[in-house]
Amino acid sequence: MKKAILFGATGFIGSHLLNELLNSPDYEQVTVVIRKNWNINHAKLKTLIGDYHTLPELKESIEADDIFISIGTTQKNTPDRAKYYQIDHDYPVLAAKIAKAKGATAVYLVTSVGANAKSNVFYIKTKGETERDIIALDFKYTHIFRPSMLMGNRKENRPLEKLLIKTWSIANLILMGRRLNRYKGIDGKDVAKAMANAAKNKSEKIKISHWKEMNDLL
Repeated sequence: MKKAILFGATGFIGSHLLNELLNSPDYEQVTVVIRKNWNINHAKLKTLIGDYHTLPELKESIEADDIFISIGTTQKNTPDRAKYYQIDHDYPVLAAKIAKAKGATAVYLVTSVGANAKSNVFYIKTKGETERDIIALDFKYTHIFRPSMLMGNRKENRPLEKLLIKTWSIANLILMGRRLNRYKGIDGKDVAKAMANAAKNKSEKIKISHWKEMNDLL
């Protein structure tokens, strides 16, 4: 049986992914790194308290075969671009680097459709640079998941996002063909399930999954 470590366990995708990993017979231990204590207990769960700044201090406790990264913020929550970049780029890259140094052989990363390190759009460029720098760490297996609009119910109230989800549900009906279907909305729960299932059948050294590839993993 393997060990997994998850960064972003309190987020929309991460919370679903944690359930997938804890319920998977493939893992004997699931470690999460979170900023403060929570009330979740499970026989297989190991909780570490830390963030980007304290992560190096947790190095000896970071043991895993597979590392899952679903860290992310929003420009609304983090308007400062330097801080945003630290959360969306620096933290995932540091987490992957430490995990690999401690023996992890596979990394599963959530970014975004259109991620491109050469883009002029800050959000897309940041996601692309995160992909680029994690790929450069040369894991045995690197699987990147690029969802478009995330569907499903979130804990926080986001009126504008709910309106966008309704609009995207209609758009999903016309986004056909390989070039367009990658922009189809997908439930965060399905992204999590696709990530967990991908870890069961590793094959390609570097794989990028959009809407179709994620749905094929469900």
